[in-house]
Amino acid sequence: MPRIDRYILSQFMTLFGFFALVLVSVYWINRAVSLFEQLISDGQTALVVLEFTALTLPLVISVVLPIAAFAASAYGTNRLSSESELVAMQATGMSPWRMARPVLVFGVLVALMVALLVHAVVPMARGRLADRQAEIAQNVTAQFLRAGAFQYPVRGVTLYIRDIAADGRLVDFFLEDARNPDSQTTYTSTEALLVRTDEGPRLVMMQGMVQNLRHAGNRQSLSVTRFSELAYDLGTLIDTGESRKRDLRAYSTLRLLDPDPELLAATGATRDRALAEAHERLAKPFQAPVAALLGFGMLLLGGFSRFGVWRQVVWAVVALIVVQFLSTAAENQVAGNASRWPLIYVSPLVGAAICCAVLWLAARPRRLRNPSSTPAAKGGAA
Repeated sequence: MPRIDRYILSQFMTLFGFFALVLVSVYWINRAVSLFEQLISDGQTALVVLEFTALTLPLVISVVLPIAAFAASAYGTNRLSSESELVAMQATGMSPWRMARPVLVFGVLVALMVALLVHAVVPMARGRLADRQAEIAQNVTAQFLRAGAFQYPVRGVTLYIRDIAADGRLVDFFLEDARNPDSQTTYTSTEALLVRTDEGPRLVMMQGMVQNLRHAGNRQSLSVTRFSELAYDLGTLIDTGESRKRDLRAYSTLRLLDPDPELLAATGATRDRALAEAHERLAKPFQAPVAALLGFGMLLLGGFSRFGVWRQVVWAVVALIVVQFLSTAAENQVAGNASRWPLIYVSPLVGAAICCAVLWLAARPRRLRNPSSTPAAKGGAA
């Protein structure tokens, strides 16, 4: 690689590292805050919160890298232009096509990073995250059984425990189930125990009573049943993980391209959605070189202006939004009909066409700006 290409590539890679770090930090902090509130409220430790945020990080990075590539190329091109380095390159006879070569190499390097993430790291992280979520869902005590506070595991259910003994006994247990407006049931017991069974967690209440209040029009009836021992199915109050569907992103790309019935049953997705996810992964790396070339090519348009290059930056952002809009629209179409999977690749193809058109315009600025200098215009003037 010539020295000038290495120089441009080093400039862009340095800026890319900075923008990627900033954008990933912003995305990750926002995700970590929501996870922290959710997990801490469920009684989890800070280590669990850190583990969950770390497992969501690969997906965040795969989304952010193309945007960071665009920001690095746009900012780097603006800096090269403001320091007259682009002018010096053009004075030596380098065309926009030639100057775009290191930018394309930069985009390909970022695309390789994105491909590694979406095809290997993200599925592995999402699979581990699903397993950890299932493990935590099985820990009923950590989820909502906390002493001295009223809990609301689902709408219409109120739960209260005065104290939790060192051996795990729930002292002075109270549970009110008002999900059925015509029949309200209240359970109270002096002690209760959590028992894990093959069918899920069971709550065994001892020395208590059940009060059932029924509404029949304007009439109400109350029945009281006392018991020495009563088992209650907690599966109606919590998601124990058995009903939770696995994420499609937890499976490999090859398996998603040919989804089997086991995968579809585990995820609850259709074959169309699985194919859409696979082709989305295959097309996602192409966003990086397109974004990098858009940030570079748009800033080559136009001449010197004391107001800077904000117009070119705006057009670059608009072009990137259009490409992303096409990508999202194609994903929605393919999710409904797998036979439309080629639409997934329309977005990078359109982006590549825009990049080629912009570089073509940048290579012929005088002819487009000064039509009076063309032979046809001169003949008309004569």
